[in-house]
Amino acid sequence: MAKKKLAPLRQKIDEIDDKILTLLNERAGVVVEVGRLKEGASSDFYVPSREQAIYQRLTEQNPGPFPNDGIRRVFREIISASLNLEQQMKVAFFGPQATFTHMAAMQQFGFSAQLVPLKSIPSVFEEVERGRAHYGVVPVENSTEGVVNHTLDMFIGSDLQVVAEIMLEISHNLLSKSGQIDQITKIVSHPQPLAQCRHWLEENMADIPLVDVASTAAAAQLAAEDESTAAIASEAAAVQYGLKIVKAKIEDNPYNFTRFLVIGKKRPDKSGHDKTSIMFSVKDQPGILYRMLEPFSKRQINLSKIESRPMKQKAWEYIFFLDLVGHMDDEDIAAAIEELRGHCHFLKILGSYPIANRKKEKGAE
Repeated sequence: MAKKKLAPLRQKIDEIDDKILTLLNERAGVVVEVGRLKEGASSDFYVPSREQAIYQRLTEQNPGPFPNDGIRRVFREIISASLNLEQQMKVAFFGPQATFTHMAAMQQFGFSAQLVPLKSIPSVFEEVERGRAHYGVVPVENSTEGVVNHTLDMFIGSDLQVVAEIMLEISHNLLSKSGQIDQITKIVSHPQPLAQCRHWLEENMADIPLVDVASTAAAAQLAAEDESTAAIASEAAAVQYGLKIVKAKIEDNPYNFTRFLVIGKKRPDKSGHDKTSIMFSVKDQPGILYRMLEPFSKRQINLSKIESRPMKQKAWEYIFFLDLVGHMDDEDIAAAIEELRGHCHFLKILGSYPIANRKKEKGAE
């Protein structure tokens, strides 16, 4: 009886799928035409603000029951495949496959992009600067452990722009070959995940030595080679290296996000919901910190982040990194930056780009 009722419903699903397939190819034909026009006008084929507008429009119009997270995932892959029709996109990222940076790159660019793992953050910058990759993805800060200083330092000598940001919700898992906690004699991971799971490790694995390695993927690989070694890594790493989850979600902070930056050569257009990042070094004068912030305060510009780094060339002098809400083409933002410039040894605009949505789907990690 159930089979008789299921048959017409499945036929209806097949008919709907056929319509979706027809519409996808119709959309692809329009994308190809857009690509021809862009090529003639020397326009960028990847436009983060356009993607953001598509996601926002569709999720706002979505009546359900198909979930908004599902809408984002589906259209991310449609957009990824469509961009590939215009041009094969090559994206460099820091770390081997199954790291969180890899997952961030997949979240931003989809499965159709050519994602290239590199061994260091400077290598990602170099790959984009030399034109061997269209874009790069690098981590810049974690909500628990703070900034990735190496990434900030790279912007000092680079002309690359920040073209987008990615917010990935991070969840760490204790992985091993056997899945048995009593067989673990050593735990390996990247220093940041070890720090982000410090309390759980102290409470549950206090007598087990912790060892730093280059990445969570490298940790998973070591665990796959030695049954007595456990790794702190992602579910994706468990799948890739054939590991079992000993304990899931061991991060101390359940609201654990890592922010990644997409770097490229051209500044994106305004999306209407943007963030601007700048870096600068101020003159050593009385009251300089007040004067540094005053141009933004008096224009009621929201500063979402301020970070300082010591200058390597000069002792006790600092470079500041500032994130502010708005686009550099906004009148108030442009005026505030120019006023600040008068108090600086140097000032560089790192980019204006769409603000990432923290409510995106959790990273597959």
